[in-house]
Amino acid sequence: MAILSDAATEVLIPLAAVIGIAFAIAQWALVSRVKLLPSSARGNKDALLGESLIEEEEGLNDHNVVTKCAEIQTAIAEGATSFLFTEYQYVGIFMCIFAVIIFVFLGSVQGFSARTHPCTYSKDKQCKPALFNALFSTVSFLLGAITSVVSGFLGMKVATYANARTTLEARKGVGRAFVTAFRSGAVMGFLLASSGLLVLYVAINLFKLYYGDDWEGLFESITGYGLGGSSMALFGRVGGGIYTKAADVGADLVGKVERNIPEDDPRNPAVIADNVGDNVGDIAGMGSDLFGSYAESSCAALVVASISSFGVNHDFTGMCYPLLVSSVGIVVCLITTLFATDIFEIKAVKEIEPALKKQLIISTALMTVGIALISWLALPAKFTIFNFGEQKEVTNWGLFLCVAIGLWAGLIIGYVTEYYTSNAYSPVQDVADACRTGAATNVIFGLALGYKSVIIPIFAIAVGIYVSFTIAAMYGIAMAALGMLSTIATGLSIDAYGPISDNAGGIAEMAGMSHRIRERTDALDAAGNTTAAIGKGFAIGSAALVSLALFGAFVSRAGVKVVDVLSPKVIIGLVVGAMLPYWFSAMTMKSVGRAALEMVEEVRRQFNTIPGLMEGTGKPDYANCVKISTDASIKQMIPPGALVMLTPLVAGTFFGVETLAGVLAGALVSGVQVAISASNTGGAWDNAKKYIEAGASEHARALGPKGSECHKAAVIGDTIGDPLKDTSGPSLNILIKLMAVESLVFAPFFATHGGILFKLF
Repeated sequence: MAILSDAATEVLIPLAAVIGIAFAIAQWALVSRVKLLPSSARGNKDALLGESLIEEEEGLNDHNVVTKCAEIQTAIAEGATSFLFTEYQYVGIFMCIFAVIIFVFLGSVQGFSARTHPCTYSKDKQCKPALFNALFSTVSFLLGAITSVVSGFLGMKVATYANARTTLEARKGVGRAFVTAFRSGAVMGFLLASSGLLVLYVAINLFKLYYGDDWEGLFESITGYGLGGSSMALFGRVGGGIYTKAADVGADLVGKVERNIPEDDPRNPAVIADNVGDNVGDIAGMGSDLFGSYAESSCAALVVASISSFGVNHDFTGMCYPLLVSSVGIVVCLITTLFATDIFEIKAVKEIEPALKKQLIISTALMTVGIALISWLALPAKFTIFNFGEQKEVTNWGLFLCVAIGLWAGLIIGYVTEYYTSNAYSPVQDVADACRTGAATNVIFGLALGYKSVIIPIFAIAVGIYVSFTIAAMYGIAMAALGMLSTIATGLSIDAYGPISDNAGGIAEMAGMSHRIRERTDALDAAGNTTAAIGKGFAIGSAALVSLALFGAFVSRAGVKVVDVLSPKVIIGLVVGAMLPYWFSAMTMKSVGRAALEMVEEVRRQFNTIPGLMEGTGKPDYANCVKISTDASIKQMIPPGALVMLTPLVAGTFFGVETLAGVLAGALVSGVQVAISASNTGGAWDNAKKYIEAGASEHARALGPKGSECHKAAVIGDTIGDPLKDTSGPSLNILIKLMAVESLVFAPFFATHGGILFKLF
């Protein structure tokens, strides 16, 4: 028996979630203390506190600058809100249609019967009717979708609330600006991690009122929660990615390359759309993405636990072990955040990036101790885990090792990603050096870097899979994925910090602040760029493990004894599945290209037709660029989304579960490689450009300055890399896990009615 009682478990999980939400609200309250008012409107409060502003030191204190910051922030917030509301209208229609599909497909498994039936894994027991499983799966799908949408929206609202405040704090010092940006990121990180856990836990307890001790039926219906979260993430990632890159490419190509004006120059008509894009793509999209991974890994682990000794013996604490790991993660991340905001003070620009990296190391080290503690308290010394029709004996320390290996594999993937995408190391510096001979060599070196960067992360994932599967079968892999995501609150805080800092730099430039302030915001942004790449590495690594765990659950649920790669039914699935990431990438990149083409033409039109725009006397039409990005992204996100959502339905219905198993395996193996390569190639090109622009070393100064031929070649590389790192790459991890969780949800239907074509011929 476990040391931790069921009653204690029922208190600890919601308590951790409530603490996380309370901490997020407290961080938001601290950020809101920074007022968007000119200092004269607040009296001489800053002076009383002994804080001098840079402008006062330089004799340039202009209260209009603060007013401009507030105006720019309002424009960005309105653009982001408008886009998300438009996107959510389309997503809402999809959500309703797909909810009906789930109910009809699952309800038809037993002809919409309201009678009990023998359980899939325990034929001597009676399980709840298929009709009610269909109903509860539909409800959990809607819960997951709504939680994902709300989490992304709240994160975006916090980010657009904090960007100008970060800019204003940069006037007082880089440390103050860093804390404001990081606290704002923490609001999103903790809100998402805590609300995701709380909604899942409440849903389990509500469903339990109907299911009672039928754990198999309960957790099978709960898998809809992961499907809802990931389907929203797909549209958030693809739609937001197309939006942000259309604006970014349009702004860069015309502004930097053709007109030779700085980044975020207020004369550039696409500059507001670009800043809006940072929020809808990197904040709302990334938030929904990681929420989807968390929900799916939890659901995969719970499904396997329900048919293991935990479910058979009605061990509630043992079954809730995945949720307890996430609960400990929230507390660990809370302590870790205090190291960045309260314990260590940032005093210089060079301390920013190390402070963010320390967050990853501290959270991983503390979480290892936390996992050991909760494994000892919540698990019996020995128990059995379901393993493809058999029960495998596992120890509590073995399961601790599964979670820990996922956690540390995530850290390794993060640091390898940093090595290949940060301009502090030779790979990116080599890419920057290749710009001396033009854009072509820059592109060649960048592609080579991306392909090479796949090697170590794949070995880390492979070792994690082998060890965790050997110890605890598919449950071990699901827990390894959850281990990688256990510090999701810290990961998201760091991730959200990047776009907030990026926006802060843009606002400083547009408001006409001094060069010294822009230097500070650039330093914040540069650190955020590297950590954003680390975040994408985490997302892709966890998606691979989550997808494999869901694949195992699907194969078991669909009754497939062996996935035989020599079977023609499986081979055709493998080949098609391996092709899907390329088809999906082609669609998303072409979508960005089309949207960017419209944006480039609009920006050129405004420069050519608006009198005095280049001189700074004319006012650009920002709203039209925002509209172009919004319309293009909404229109272009539907085909890639349809490809991902329809593939499992078509493959399972017409070709059967064996072919679908092949499709999932092929998409997983191919998708992980393409996702890592695309993300790291794009990140390397971005930071190669920034390396030349910063001119921090002798080598960088020899390649620059801004506007040189070498710099223009770097800008072209960065422009090619934008859709790779912010649209196609990050969206691919959703493709592989979304197809897997969708297959698991529809597994009863495919097992009963699937393979129509093979039955006919």
